[in-house]
Amino acid sequence: MTGSEETPSFRLAYVPGVTPDKWVRIWNERLPDVPLSLTQVPAAEADEVLLGGDADAGLVRLPVDRTVLSAIPLYTETTVVVIPKDHLVTAADEVTVEDLADEIVLHPLDDVLGWERPPGRPALERPATTVDAVELVAAGIGVLLVPLSLARLHHRKDLTHRTVTDAPESSVALSWPEDAHTDRVEDFIGIVRGRTVNSTRGRQPAQAPAKGGRTEGAPGRRTPPPGKQTGGARRGAGGPVTGGKGGSRGGGAKSGGARGGRRGKPRRG
Repeated sequence: MTGSEETPSFRLAYVPGVTPDKWVRIWNERLPDVPLSLTQVPAAEADEVLLGGDADAGLVRLPVDRTVLSAIPLYTETTVVVIPKDHLVTAADEVTVEDLADEIVLHPLDDVLGWERPPGRPALERPATTVDAVELVAAGIGVLLVPLSLARLHHRKDLTHRTVTDAPESSVALSWPEDAHTDRVEDFIGIVRGRTVNSTRGRQPAQAPAKGGRTEGAPGRRTPPPGKQTGGARRGAGGPVTGGKGGSRGGGAKSGGARGGRRGKPRRG
């Protein structure tokens, strides 16, 4: 890791539609002495907030500028079309872009789907924000394609949504400046990746020395006392014994047949 922890708190930015509640709760349980502050920022301004030092990390929508920002993709959202509850599209559980060809499809200036060319017919002008576009959908002026989380964020009783199976999707990532990868950022990475509280990945705690000067958890090799063999072949004066009964010792076995042949000759006086 590069950088050190200098602030008494961790500042997390997040874009509309992202709900960091679960991760914030885990942070507060694990690091109760390090307050976590949340700031919601428009998706288009997230890079600027991180690079300007106004947040330590952010839950942002991809893409980000990877030349200066690090990012860990977390999940990809389903895209839905927001429509009035009495719209014909509600007859289906899901639709395709082609099914919207005759609709006026609103394309707000803060769109996060990155259309090359939105489907359907364009409105006379683009709404300034997604909130404005939702109001126009409620007024019956057109329909709106957004990530599912934004449809839920801007839910109205008179509106509903349906999945669009072949539309572009939006991915959410944890991002931070490459030159500001602090210990606190690593702590939050561990939380969003589901590491346990005892995980040492990314953080290397010092190992406590044990008796005899050895590091705990890293036993050294024990040296046997002088004269004691620790295994392998037994050695004698003539070399190793390599066999059991009938094996050879030293330079080899004497032939019993040879001795018998010599006893067969008579001795001369």
